[in-house]
Amino acid sequence: MKKTVVIDVVGLSSNLIGEHTPFLQRYLETHHISHIKPMLPAVTTAVQSTYLTGKNATEHGIVGNGWYDRTDAEVKFWKQSNKLVQQPKIWDKAKAIDPNFTCANMFWWYNMYSNADYSVTPRPNYLADGRKIPDCYSAPAALRDILQQELGQFPLFHYWGPGADIKSSDWIAKASMFTDERYDPTLTLIYLPHLDYCLQKFGQDFSRIGKDLQEIDNLLKDLVNHYERKGASVIILSEYGIVPVHRPIHLNRALREHGILQVRVERGLELLDAGASKAFVVADHQVAHVYINDPTVTQQVKEILSSSPGISLVLDEAGKKAYGIAHERAGDLVLVAEADSWFTYYFWLDDAKAPDYARCVDIHKKPGYDPVEMFMSSKGRAAYKLLQKKAGFRYVMDVVPLDARLIKGSHGSINVSEAFYPVLITDKAQPVAQLEATEIHDVIWRTLMRDE
Repeated sequence: MKKTVVIDVVGLSSNLIGEHTPFLQRYLETHHISHIKPMLPAVTTAVQSTYLTGKNATEHGIVGNGWYDRTDAEVKFWKQSNKLVQQPKIWDKAKAIDPNFTCANMFWWYNMYSNADYSVTPRPNYLADGRKIPDCYSAPAALRDILQQELGQFPLFHYWGPGADIKSSDWIAKASMFTDERYDPTLTLIYLPHLDYCLQKFGQDFSRIGKDLQEIDNLLKDLVNHYERKGASVIILSEYGIVPVHRPIHLNRALREHGILQVRVERGLELLDAGASKAFVVADHQVAHVYINDPTVTQQVKEILSSSPGISLVLDEAGKKAYGIAHERAGDLVLVAEADSWFTYYFWLDDAKAPDYARCVDIHKKPGYDPVEMFMSSKGRAAYKLLQKKAGFRYVMDVVPLDARLIKGSHGSINVSEAFYPVLITDKAQPVAQLEATEIHDVIWRTLMRDE
């Protein structure tokens, strides 16, 4: 098989390639760019699962970055077991025909407990006193220790949150090249999240994102040069483009105002009580899953949500089948926002009663995705909290604002212009200018099967 690397540059779309990305501009003089039609849902875990299986969400079961577990009656986001993906991956297929094939999965999602030969993914230590220590998980287990000895501790707080920046993508790139030198895998999958941060925070304001584009461009240059020296075929792609938004939509608040969503109060603060609610929404960027526990309110829920501004699609069972998201994990209804809108998870009506996790970076407790975690309400407050940490006191890093209007970019909707489509960059032209997301699996497979 032909040695191949697939570099996932999150958020890259054709409109971003220009004066701030001189390497990519030169690269495209001798390579070919195609557009990938946005799939539903156009979010990280679902798209990556489609690229690796060639199947849509109906078949592989990844209906979003999180969903409601109807048995546990809990919303679960950012789980990591590869067993959640209910279809064989491309490395399974390759291993079946070539016993010498090996795969390195460097931070693509559902990384844990797969049969990829080498893998690394974020995995912080959660200590008994409430602290969160940066760390990662690897297979083989010793790879984690080797990488952190060579490159330093995995920069978790630069991977997500107010401190997110190029340091995390740089660490991943260096870890990928180190792993390649050490093990020489046939297929390497690399995830570079850097543009996800600035584009959601600042949208298409090039005066603010120009530096970030230059940083990812330089990183791509290093990676491409490394893998081309190793004789590898290089595929650069993205999962989605990020469109400008200005309208956050608070669907759970609308349901609560009609007595459909239930909260419980603890220590004077409100928590979403999913199991006790007649219906509620799990928000995920520009896609929202509506779970209905009481079928008698179904029509009322449809009417409430259909009348909300900023919604382009309300999918029932027939609609979910048509758009490839008819899996038991999906909501009873699936909503898709208009291109200029996105969905919050917010369910409280008074900020004074917001749950304590609302003001923290807490991706597992929040019953929905929260991009506002990338902002900081007060640098002074953050400095005070860090002083508490250094002094050995217990503390809560509650520095995230509650203003969804801060977000200027989002993704997930399929109703966007081609300028914001995800892209595929290869050394050979594709037979069509626009590919379906399910076809990316075959692009990777054909590259692996080359004889040259």
